[in-house]
Amino acid sequence: MRKYLVLIEQADDGKYGAHVPDLPGCAVCGYDTPGEARDSIATAIDMHIKDIIEDGQPVPEPVTRGDYVETSAA
Repeated sequence: MRKYLVLIEQADDGKYGAHVPDLPGCAVCGYDTPGEARDSIATAIDMHIKDIIEDGQPVPEPVTRGDYVETSAA
C-alpha cells in the first residue's frame, strides 16, 4: 500500500480542490469542503493508478513529503 501526499487548496471562488504532486494529472476541484475534496481525490488516486497499470507504465512511488514551518513574519 502506498501513501501519497495530497495538497488541498481553496480557490478564489471559495471551492476546494486537491492534487497529488507524485501523480501528475491527478487532481479534483469544485468541492464545498476540504473533506469532500479529500474523499474525491482518494477515489481519483485509485482510478489514476489503475489507468497507469492498464497502460503498462510503472506506478510512481510516493516521494513528496509535507510539513509545516512556523514563521515570525506577520
